[in-house]
Amino acid sequence: MHDCCGPDSKAHSHSHTMETEAPDVLNARFEELSALEQEFEDIEAEIIRKAEALQAPLYKKRADFVAKIPHFWPLVFEQAPPEIDNFIQPSDSKVFAESLDTFEVLRFELDDPKGSPRSFALKFGFNDNEYFEDKVLEKKFWYRKTKDWAGLVSEPVKIHWKKEKDLTGGLTDAACKLNEVRKKLSTDTSSGAARKEEAKTKEYKRLAQKIETSVEASVSFFGLFAFVSGYRWVSEQESEQAVKEEKERFEKIRQGEKVDEEDDDEEDPQDYQEIEVFPGGDEVATIIAEDMWPNAIKYYRSTFDEDEDDEELSDLDVMDLSDEDDEDDDQEPVDIRALVGKGRKSGPEPPAKKQRKA
Repeated sequence: MHDCCGPDSKAHSHSHTMETEAPDVLNARFEELSALEQEFEDIEAEIIRKAEALQAPLYKKRADFVAKIPHFWPLVFEQAPPEIDNFIQPSDSKVFAESLDTFEVLRFELDDPKGSPRSFALKFGFNDNEYFEDKVLEKKFWYRKTKDWAGLVSEPVKIHWKKEKDLTGGLTDAACKLNEVRKKLSTDTSSGAARKEEAKTKEYKRLAQKIETSVEASVSFFGLFAFVSGYRWVSEQESEQAVKEEKERFEKIRQGEKVDEEDDDEEDPQDYQEIEVFPGGDEVATIIAEDMWPNAIKYYRSTFDEDEDDEELSDLDVMDLSDEDDEDDDQEPVDIRALVGKGRKSGPEPPAKKQRKA
């Protein structure tokens, strides 16, 4: 005769209890876990603030030191990891080799109570070059939130290309024109109806069509300056409201108060990635800011490490140049390392990057 209070019976009873309690109990537990997760995120933000405070003097010291090293930053980007290198075409590499002078990552919202330490800017300094007039190109990325999303957004940066030298085939200019319209409309980005009005503009349609028909879309690294979002544009106002509501909700949960379930936003049928010039731009920028920037010396030194496994940092084969004069051929593979004397080329022209293998 089986014991009615045996292990199987207890397990069945516990399972039955969980089933009857599941709707309320599980929802409460999920809410508590979300509140706990938010605490972790708050701590991570504070860690970024403290790390930046500690590292700032070192970055200043490094900047002063590398200013004395010719072509430091071109060589760092030459050794970029595959996630970045895939977007650096020979023409981009030529710009870097000939004119990239300085580079800096700035956490411009560190002291902004309404901002986030996760926001950052990539600031490139250039010498005179044949492609654009700008001496500085700065791309800002804001960390923002909606009710159901959090991530980086950015505004397109105007690049003053010289005649017939636009490496993005007009995509950065088209993205900037749409951004100007967006500002004039003062679109409430939390409103689906308002976003639909933006999608009706000729600038929106022109950019979408240009991306669809352009063979240059997302090829050049400089397309990154047109990046907006992997989600959609989120305004400062929408983000502030979402953060405010989130804090109030989690505070109630911590106090043990019952909170109503959040209403799901109405699904937006608009595909905003049809106007994204540089898909994955947030990931590319994050790798540059969180890997290449703090580890720039490591990337620079790897240029001179003959025994370094090339696949660790780059998918490019760098050829050894001979003492013979090179022929004028745009497709000829060359070695950026020759800029600092690592290669054996003696000509005055700064070399461009080797063509990527198919």
